[in-house]
Amino acid sequence: MKKLALSVFLVLGLVAAASAQNMLLNAAGATFPYPIYSKWFDVYHTQHSSVQINYQSIGSGGGIRQLTAGTVDFGASDAPMNDDQLKEYQTKNGCAVLHFPTVLGAVVPIYNIPKVTADIKFSQKAIAGIYLGTITKWNDPEITKANPGLSLPGDDIVVVHRSDGSGTSFIWTDFLSKVSPDWKGKVGASASVNWPVGLGGKGNEGVSGLVKQTPDSIGYVELIYAKQNNISFGYMQNADGKFLQASLEGVTAAAAGAAKSMPDDFRVSITDAPGATAYPVSSFTWLLIPQEIKDAGKRDAIKAFLKWMLTDGQGYNEGLLYAKLPKAVVDKELKAIAKVQ
Repeated sequence: MKKLALSVFLVLGLVAAASAQNMLLNAAGATFPYPIYSKWFDVYHTQHSSVQINYQSIGSGGGIRQLTAGTVDFGASDAPMNDDQLKEYQTKNGCAVLHFPTVLGAVVPIYNIPKVTADIKFSQKAIAGIYLGTITKWNDPEITKANPGLSLPGDDIVVVHRSDGSGTSFIWTDFLSKVSPDWKGKVGASASVNWPVGLGGKGNEGVSGLVKQTPDSIGYVELIYAKQNNISFGYMQNADGKFLQASLEGVTAAAAGAAKSMPDDFRVSITDAPGATAYPVSSFTWLLIPQEIKDAGKRDAIKAFLKWMLTDGQGYNEGLLYAKLPKAVVDKELKAIAKVQ
């Protein structure tokens, strides 16, 4: 009987040990970086089989809400949490949230105009007018003057935007607020705004799908969603007046200035950055990590992943059309990991 009891005890001990070694981390948030996050979490699990990261691509707003509610271990957002959101989190959870930039990406204007296969150039005034609803036809003079020789139809423009709380929307509206006083005064920059016109799609996936199936439509998505769905995307006019199509080089150029003066909390905007080669709708995206994590196993697993993400993980970025973080930013973040207690 004693031998049986000892055997049962040993088996239970082994099961408990195995359970302790296997770590499931739950996270949720931005769709903008979902392709690279999915790749990272898969590769990391292959290399560290005891750690599994379950990520829900629900939008930046949803990620911030779930993090604040305590239903996930960490969140993800393309828009830094604002002061009110940080205060709410602190009040509910008794600690601060730390922002860790992960990759750099570009938001692009995608469109579906039957019989038009050429790349369209969008001036700052044109793209703001389209989303304000003051430019309603594809052959509006503000669009055609930037596209000489291109025959654009007189069809109504169907505007598509995000329906959910979205960091991609924050990046888009942050850009529009910088280049259009009318947009800044009437709508502003936020993950959720009162859109003057348009149809809503959930996630980058939803916007891509709506544009792909709707003739004469225009929307905005992260670059890889345009590429993966084989949707045309245009050139955007930057702060220097140059028309650029999104590229890793253009995103890197947009981040160059911010990398030199990155604030300690890593909350920064790089839309409409100066420089002839800077793509104007570029952004960092962030993981949102509680500063205090009571579960020591989860804390150590998250810190280890952050270190891997900032080193080995960056090698996967460019294959999925995200730019690597500047070295100065990586070095600053590696030191900041120690703040997670």
